[in-house]
Amino acid sequence: MFHQNIKIMKTTIILILFMMLSLSSLFAQGYKVGDKAADFNLTNIDGKKISLYNYKSAEKGAIVIFTCNHCPYAKAYEDRIIELDKEFKAKGFPVIAINSNDPELAPEDSYDKMIIRANEKGFTFPYLFDSKQEVYKIYGAKRTPHVYLLEKNGGNFIVKYIGAIDDNYNDVTAVDQKYVSNAVNSLLSGKNPDPNFTKAIGCTIKDKNYLKE
Repeated sequence: MFHQNIKIMKTTIILILFMMLSLSSLFAQGYKVGDKAADFNLTNIDGKKISLYNYKSAEKGAIVIFTCNHCPYAKAYEDRIIELDKEFKAKGFPVIAINSNDPELAPEDSYDKMIIRANEKGFTFPYLFDSKQEVYKIYGAKRTPHVYLLEKNGGNFIVKYIGAIDDNYNDVTAVDQKYVSNAVNSLLSGKNPDPNFTKAIGCTIKDKNYLKE
């Protein structure tokens, strides 16, 4: 009886570990173009909760951007992110920015400092704190900035483009391909973005559980 119980316990532990690994693999994979994006409900810098599916400005879709305060790449793109919001919010595709960094690993990315940075830069869009570091895993975001362009279709948000904002983070005057702008304009004209995927360039998202990434 004793040995049988030990065997059952070992089998249960193996099953639990398998389920955890499967779940981890799912999170690591994240969204692909064509996937339906799940809703999220995160705290904005004004203290209010913002839900993707209840965000009124997202009439046709949303430009979801994982970013932060401290990363040089994220800083280089701040003005361009503001311009994206100004250009496309009125057309039904607002920017929704999300900071998923652990402030213990990146103190400049704390919620209080998010408020300061947003005020300094005059952010025109929600700047949400993924405090439990759940949303970035579901999306599969790896870098700051990392863009997920969503189109509203039948009440759902469908991923239409994933990747970088443009092809030159260092010099805005040398940009040749405005990936996100081109992708949104394609959707507005009834076409699918081409390309619909590019490699996001930036700092890794800071998470204690994924320090090796």
